Formats: sequence, C-alpha cells, structure tokens
Amino acid sequence: MAKNLVIVESPAKAKTIEKFLGSDYTVKSCFGHIRDLAKGDEAIDVKNNFTPSYEVSDDKKAIVAELKKLSKEAEIVWLASDEDREGEAISWHLSEVLKLDDAKTRRIVFHEITKPAIVKAIANPRGIDRNLVDAQQARRVLDRLVGFELSPVLWKKVKANLSAGRVQSVAVKLIVDREREINSFNTTSAFRVIARFNVGGKQMDAELAKRFETEAEAQAFLEKCTGAKFNISNLEVKPAEKTPAPPFTTSTLQQEASRKLGYGVSTTMSIAQKLYENGLITYMRTDSVNLSELAIGAAKKHITETFGERYSRPMRYTTKNDSAQEAHEAIRPTYFENVEIDGTNQEKRLYDLIYKRAIASQMAKAQIERTLATVSISGLPETLLATGEVLKFDGFLKVYLESTDEEGDDENSKMLPPLNKGEELLLKNMEASQRYTRPAARYTEASLVKKMEELGIGRPSTYAPTISTIQKRGYVIKEDREGKDRPFVVLTLEKEKINREEKSEKFGSEKSKLFPSDIGMLVTDFLSKHFEQIMDYGFTASVEEEFDKIASGQLVWNKMIEKFYGPFHIGVTKTSETAERQNAERLLGNDPESGLPVYVKVGRFGPFAQIGENSEEGKEKPRYASLRSGQLIETITLVEAMDLFKLPRVIGNFEGKDMKAAIGRFGPYIMHDSKFISIPKTDDVFAITSERAIELIESKRISDANKLIKIFAEDENVKILNGRWGPYISRGKDNFKIPKTQKADELKYSDVLEIIKAEGKSETSSKAANKTAPKKVAVKKTAAKKTAAKKSAAKKAK
Repeated sequence: MAKNLVIVESPAKAKTIEKFLGSDYTVKSCFGHIRDLAKGDEAIDVKNNFTPSYEVSDDKKAIVAELKKLSKEAEIVWLASDEDREGEAISWHLSEVLKLDDAKTRRIVFHEITKPAIVKAIANPRGIDRNLVDAQQARRVLDRLVGFELSPVLWKKVKANLSAGRVQSVAVKLIVDREREINSFNTTSAFRVIARFNVGGKQMDAELAKRFETEAEAQAFLEKCTGAKFNISNLEVKPAEKTPAPPFTTSTLQQEASRKLGYGVSTTMSIAQKLYENGLITYMRTDSVNLSELAIGAAKKHITETFGERYSRPMRYTTKNDSAQEAHEAIRPTYFENVEIDGTNQEKRLYDLIYKRAIASQMAKAQIERTLATVSISGLPETLLATGEVLKFDGFLKVYLESTDEEGDDENSKMLPPLNKGEELLLKNMEASQRYTRPAARYTEASLVKKMEELGIGRPSTYAPTISTIQKRGYVIKEDREGKDRPFVVLTLEKEKINREEKSEKFGSEKSKLFPSDIGMLVTDFLSKHFEQIMDYGFTASVEEEFDKIASGQLVWNKMIEKFYGPFHIGVTKTSETAERQNAERLLGNDPESGLPVYVKVGRFGPFAQIGENSEEGKEKPRYASLRSGQLIETITLVEAMDLFKLPRVIGNFEGKDMKAAIGRFGPYIMHDSKFISIPKTDDVFAITSERAIELIESKRISDANKLIKIFAEDENVKILNGRWGPYISRGKDNFKIPKTQKADELKYSDVLEIIKAEGKSETSSKAANKTAPKKVAVKKTAAKKTAAKKSAAKKAK
C-alpha cells in the first residue's frame, strides 16, 4: 500500500496528478463535496449560533467508505482540493468525515496542475484555513436561510412551487429592470448626413456632426449643398496607441467566450474545468489579473523567439477589485510553448482564446496614426468630418484584439486616402438617412456576468450557477427573437438632384438574449415590495464584502449571520401574515363580439388570455388561449390578445382529415389525425399555409420512421428506437442501454428481456406495479402539507 494518499475533487484531476507522483502516492477523487447541509428545517440551529448540521449524501457513502479505508492505511493524507473557498471547505469536510489525524494530514494548494507546481505544493504544505472554510459556510448557511424562508412565502402569496435566492433573485431583477426600461423607451428618429467623395479613385466618407430631427430640415440642407464646392479646410494627424487587455479572469473569459465563440457561461466553465484538470491552463475560478514572475518570463521568451524583441513588453497587471479572492493568478496556459493542444474542437477553441489573450497581454502596444479631415462647404457654416487610422506597428494586434458588447460599426477603423489641406473634393453623393434611437441592449449571459461583477453581486464561483439556476426555474428565458420591419426615409443628393426613397429595415432582432418570464416579473415585484433589502443591489454587494472579511479573519461568520437573520426573519413572518396575494391579472378591455371582459393571467402552465369571468353556475364558461413566446402580461394589447382566440384554426385538409394550427403548453403546433407536430420558430402559427403544414407532417413521419428500429409482436410496448446517443430499448416509460457487443436490429424479444433483466427490472414489473398498486387513502393533509412544504423549500433553496 502507498505511504501517501492524495485526495482531489475529480477523477480527471486525479489522473493528471498521478502522472507526476511516484509509486509512493495514491491519488483518489472525492467527486466534489462529500456532504452538505441536512435536508429539512433541522439543517441550521438558529437558536444555537446558527450551527449547521451536515450529512453525507447517499451517492457519496461508498466513496467515503473507500477513502476512510485508504486514509487509515496511509502514513500521510494530502488534501489537494482547489485553492478557493469551496475547495477549502471540501478539504475541511474530508478531514471531519474521515476523522483525519492533524499530525498526518497536509493541506496543499496549486493554481496549475503541472509537475513543478505539484512538487512545490508538496514541499510547502499548510493546515486547513478555517477562515476560508467559515466564509464558504457563511454563504451556504445564509443562502439556505434565505431560500428556505422566502420560498414558502412565495407559494402562499404568489404561486406554488416557486423559489427565491439571495443572489438569483437580484440577478432576475436586473433582467426585469432592463426589460421594463426597453419597453418604456420612447424611440425617436433623426436624419444622419454622410457625404461620399471620390479622392484619387478611392471613396472617402465624411459625416455632418449634427443630425436633423425632421425630413424637411434634412431636405433643406441637401438643397443648400446642391452646386456647392467641398474643400479640405483642416487636416490633423495624431499618433495614438492601443493597449492590450489583461489576461483573463473568470468573468472576462465568460464574456469573451460568449462574444467570440458563442459559448454560454456554463459551457465555458465546463470546458475550462477540463482544460485545468488536464494540466493545460491555470485555475479557472479567479478574479485576479496577476501573472507569476515565472509566467511573465516564459511569455517574454516565447514572444521574443516567435515575433522578435520589439514585440515583447513584460507587464505586471494588478487587480482593481479590492474583493479579489485569495492570491490566485489570472487564467493562462501552463506552458506558453504549447501553442496548440489535443482535445475536442470546443477545448481547442477555448484554449486558443486563453492562450492568445495571455500572450497578447505581454506584448507591445500597437502604434496608430489617426487622421481627422475637416471638409468645408461653400456658402455654409456647417462642416463635414472624415476620420481614419493607419496601423504603423501592430504589436499585440498581431495575436489578439478584444471584442466588445457594443452594437454598431467601428467607424474609426477605416483608412483615408492621401489628402492635402486646401484640396478640392469631388462629391459622389450625399445621403441623409433616417436613423432611430435604440434602447439599452438586453443582457446576454456574458453581459449579465459583467454587470453582476460591476455591482459586486456574486463571485467567480457563483456567476455560472446563478445564471443557470434562473433559467432552469423559468424566471428567465434565453432565446432568439425575430425582429420587426419598420420604414425609414433616405434622401440622396447626386448629380445636383435630390431623390427620396422609402426603405424598410429589421429592428429588435435578438440573438441568445435573456428575457424575463411573466412569473419572473411577478416574483420580482413581490420581493421588491416586501423584501426591499434582499433585492437591493448595494446590500447584496455588501454581503459579498462581509464574506470577504470572514475569509480574511476580520469578521466572525455566525455574528454576521445573526446580524442579518433577525430583521429578515421578522420581515418574513410579517409578510406571510399580512401581505396581500400578488396578482398578475390584468384587464385588457372587452371582447368586441360578446362584450365580455378580456383578461391576461398567470396559470399553472404559464401566462394565458381569458374571455369571460371565472365560471359561475348558470353562466357560460370562459374561453382560454396561451400567450405566445415574447408576449408579456404587462405589455400585451387587447388586439394581440384577441388574435390568440383565432386559434385553433383549420388550415386545410390532408388525407381526409383537418389540419389545425394552435398554441399549447410547449408552443405552436399542428394537430392532424390525433397527432401533434411542432411548428418551428421560423413559422408563424397565424400565417402557416396548408402546403407548409403537410410538409411538416410528412417530415415528422419520416423522422418517426427512422427512430423506430424494431417493434415486437409479443409486446407492442417494447421497442428498439434510435436515440441521440444511439439505439436503445424502450418499454413503457423505462429505457435500457443496448450493450455495444450486440447489434440493435438483430435483437430478438428474448434478447431484449435478458437485457432488461440484467438491469434489474423484470419484463412485467411496470404492468404489475400499475395493476397491483393500492388506491391512495385520504388522510388529513394539514401536517403533511407543512412537512412537504418545508422539504420542498429546502430542496429549492439548495
């Protein structure tokens, strides 16, 4: 048996580290946290200094048993979990659960999985940092208390099965606030004037500094320019520089991977985790832009050898954020000589991004020559401006240029033709184009991370989980949305004549943007009204700062919780007892035909429109229609709501049966022959034609036929189907893997039963269970409901 046991979080990390250590070391994975707060309301003893109660989850009991056995046999146990607060907590929980002897336990940390880093860590062990553990514990306890106490209030006052969280609710509020800002934005238009000149066979654009509010003003200006002469009245040439961006932190990596690669924040972190565990990059959860002296030296060597001495500019960046956690490095390659790596396409692309950003941060500034040409118009006081730039020395731009979230063209990147002061210019045309103002952009996952970081909400380890959670719980929807057409006017002066043209443009198109759902807005309004402090951005940031103080030993964790919990708990009790139920119902008007009221509401399956009052004896039942994707209760109009009742509509007949278009719980669909066929987002349920519906029906039939490999006469419920990951056996609601040694299309019914039996389920278990299951006996529900509510709240608050 090896003398040393090294425990890390993941098998991949264990495999990489094992390569660097000799036979005296056994490296094992604990697969993340081995225990967590107990379920139910016994997890935190609020009357005893908020003492937490932890329990080992069922899926970790076998792992814990193995690690206990190995730790008893080892002479030294090395706790090598990640170097952040979560990692420190994992090491502490391991020490507690495995009952490790301090004398033979070592805590080691490293920010890259390389042989030099591992050897250095083992040569410099330390004890478990209880301050870091307490900071993690404080976050976990506080978040459990907030979620556990707020969620039942939401069930009672808003809607069943909702949840709230200290950080997630504030993140949703950011998206709700932005949506309302956009919806209330008053769009205006103005005319932008651009003149195009022919200079030595090349086109040069020059823009009028002012914009005209009306078409008449733009028309009048173009008329004044008719027959005018244009000259270069002033020419300014100034040197300028572009500075490289610092190496990646967690948030800037998430932002740039979104802009350049189109990755969501969770995808980015998952790929980065694999790169780190395989020893290819440094630790990926960090808010530091610092690079080690070793890394700076390695970058300088690589830059000098590859590009030349002139391109090297060693630079030490410092983190502006006072709350940056621990002494982490920025995210960088472990070895700068590894320009490319083996791996999946996603891993290669993200590594390339990290590599280029890190190497560019140590390269020289780009040298630019900016030119500003002023063009005078004879007889008029107004002037036109032309700007351009020439790249004199590319520096870091040879490798990398940072993207931005700003929408629009980069006007300053154009090059100007050679110009001379006093030179007369030949006007090709002058265009006055109607342009519209735009509201603030909706958040992408990456720009939401940027905003959260700016406000101090969350930390590197919480950005991705928070954004994932608010989408999973249906408070926020990430999707593309089609734009709408709008007209605009273009006036063009060319060859002494002014031409007017009406054109159309798309506006409001969205790609992978975050939209609040109706229930997300409803919950945000309720929490903002009754728990103003919880929803305050500044307060949420101040809590993060207190966690930082706990981590540095400046604050006692349970004292911090105590200060928060008292007023919070009083607020929860008061709201639960006195607050009115939050109502999303909105009266839009009356149905033009029946005169009945038209409402929009939130129901069990989402928002819907309703004609008529709720059913009363002797009265006609109300009619219902689901709202479409993109429609919100607070912005939908009566006309838009009435359109929903045009569905279901018969759009034609196919094979002797009607085809109906409608909207259901899962979106628009066609119903034909008792079958449902989804309508793609690219089709409009109100405009889809008979021909298109037939095309979708036949396409679905082909897809279903290709999915079915085999069906058995012995039992029609048993099928062999084609799935995303290959063929599998389906029986009722149960699915079974087909061994790789067997061919799906050659399986007999007896073979299928053997496979099912091997997975521990008899071929009649489902039927028998359904037939023999006793009917439920009615019992008093009061106590049961309370218990279930507490358990469910605990689960949702996790």
